Amino acid sequence: MPAFRDPPLDAADPVVADLIQREGRLQFESLRLIPSENYASRAVLEAVGSVLANKYSEGYPGKRYYEGQQVIDPLERLACERVRALFGAEHVNVQPYSGSPANLAVYLAFCEPGDAVLGLGLAAGGHLTHGWKVSITGRYFASRAYGLARDTERIDFDEVRRQALECRPKLLWCGTTAYPRQLEWEKFREIADECGALLCADMSHIAGLVAGGVHPSPVGIAHIVTSTTHKTLRGPRGGMILCGAEHRAAIDRAVFPGLQGGPHNHTTAGIAVAAHEAAQPEFKAYARAVVENARVLAEALQRHGFRLVTGGTDNHLLLIDSMARGVPGKLAARALDQAGVVVNYNSVPFDTRPPLDPSGIRLGTPAITSRGMGSAEMEAIAAFIARVLAAPGDAAVLDGVAREVADLARAFPAPGLAMA
Repeated sequence: MPAFRDPPLDAADPVVADLIQREGRLQFESLRLIPSENYASRAVLEAVGSVLANKYSEGYPGKRYYEGQQVIDPLERLACERVRALFGAEHVNVQPYSGSPANLAVYLAFCEPGDAVLGLGLAAGGHLTHGWKVSITGRYFASRAYGLARDTERIDFDEVRRQALECRPKLLWCGTTAYPRQLEWEKFREIADECGALLCADMSHIAGLVAGGVHPSPVGIAHIVTSTTHKTLRGPRGGMILCGAEHRAAIDRAVFPGLQGGPHNHTTAGIAVAAHEAAQPEFKAYARAVVENARVLAEALQRHGFRLVTGGTDNHLLLIDSMARGVPGKLAARALDQAGVVVNYNSVPFDTRPPLDPSGIRLGTPAITSRGMGSAEMEAIAAFIARVLAAPGDAAVLDGVAREVADLARAFPAPGLAMA
C-alpha cells in the first residue's frame, strides 16, 4: 500500500487555501460591523483546528458510547465548569452544534408538537427559532409573536402579557437579534409565572456583554438560557444551554440522543478557551468598550442626520432607518460593502418593505472593538457611512472610502489573523 501523503493545505488543495487566504485578507482590510461577527483569538482558532476534530464521543463524560475518551471527558468537564463559573449557572451543556440546535433542544425537552409558544416577532428584532413561521419552530408548534410599541420601538410588555394570558404558552421566549436596548428579564419572568410558562432567554448576541458585566444576566431569572458561543463572547461557532438542576436531565436528553450524535470536540475545546479568556479582567474592559463604542457611533451617526431605531443603543448594536434618507437597506448594505464597511440589511420596526429589501441596516461594534478601535475610530466610521449613503451609486466615492477604510483597518491588527 502506498505511504499516506500528508502535504500542507496550500499544496494539497491550493484552491481552498487561496479562498481561505482571501477571506483572511477581507477580514483584515474591512471594517466588520455585523453585530453577530467577531474575531476569535489565535488560541481559540488553534483549539478548533486541532486533532480533536478527529474524535467521536457520543454521550456525556463518564457515559460514552465510544472508548478512548481519556482526554475528551476531562476536556468537556473543563468547558462546562468554566462556563458555569463565568455565568453562575447550575448546569451547562456545551454540546449543541450552534444556537439554533440549542433552541430546538429546548422545544424537544419541554414541548409536544402543537403546543403554544410565544416569542418576539422576527420583524421586531426576534429570531427565527423563537417560533417564526418559516422556521420548524413556527411549523411544528402553535407559535405567536409579540412586538414593539410604536411610539418607543421598544418591547411592549402590555402586549406580551396580553398574548401570554390568552394563549398560555408552554414556552415564553425572550432574546433578540436586532434590538438595540437592554432586556428586562424580570418583567418576562413575572409574565411567565403568571401564565404558567417556562421562560427561555436566548442571550446569543449578548453573552459576552453578560460575562463582562455590562448587561444584566438572565441566569437565575429565566428557567432556561441558550446561547451561541461566538458573537460578543469571541469563541468558536457553537452553542450552549444553561439551566437549573431541575431541568438538567430533560435538556441533556434533548441534546443527546434527542437531536444529535457525537459532539464536536474541537469546538468544545474552543469554548473552554473562550470561557477562560472571558474570565480575565481584560475581557471586562473589552465588554465595556463594546458598549461605549456603540454609544459613540450612535451619537456620531445622529449628528450626520441618521434616524436610529429607539433613538440610540445601550448594547452592542444599532439599527439605522436608511429609508429615512431615501436609501433602501439592501442598496445601503451593498454600497457600504463595496466601500469596505460590512453591515447587513435589516427590517426596522413596522417596516412596510419586504424582508429581502427592507428599510434599514444593522451594525455593531464587537469586531472593531476586538481590534482596539475607540471613540476616534467610531467618529471616522460614522463619517464613512455618511459619505457612502449620500452617494451609494457613485463608484468614485465608494472607491475613495474603501481606500481610507483599508488604511484604518491596517492600523488595528485583528486577533487571530497573521497578516500585515
